[in-house]
Amino acid sequence: MNPLAAVGITVGILAGAWAWASSELGLTTWVAFATWALFFAAGGKVTGLAKVPPAVLTGILYGWVVVNLAGRIPSAVTVPIGVALIAFIMCAQANWSVLSFIPGAFVGAALLFGTGGNWLGAGVAALIGVGLGYASQWSGGLLASLGKRAAPHPQESAAA
Repeated sequence: MNPLAAVGITVGILAGAWAWASSELGLTTWVAFATWALFFAAGGKVTGLAKVPPAVLTGILYGWVVVNLAGRIPSAVTVPIGVALIAFIMCAQANWSVLSFIPGAFVGAALLFGTGGNWLGAGVAALIGVGLGYASQWSGGLLASLGKRAAPHPQESAAA
């Protein structure tokens, strides 16, 4: 089977299951879809698993800091200055390889803002999304390989 079709099938099944489960669990559905997409954007496989969670979680943390500063320092400039500072930090942290996926940090902050400051819900759904990305890629690869004939062993083909 075509690998993209196989991943598409597994993504579709898992997306439907997540849409149902997230509503049952009270988690924000779209958050996981955002980090699911980041998983593939980061290269998928182990690379996606390694790059996305740390970057997204730091972005959520930085967004939380801005939201809390805005609540403690009521001013028209608190949020813009806070956002400017975290944007700088999210780029600068990329010098550390574990936090090198800059889009993940920006999306993490956006997840926090988009969920109204719900850092726990954003964090849990974000991690689930990365897991769904990995599961869909793995199961898609498995589905694509079904029915393919194994390549002959080099000694077998030489004897033929």
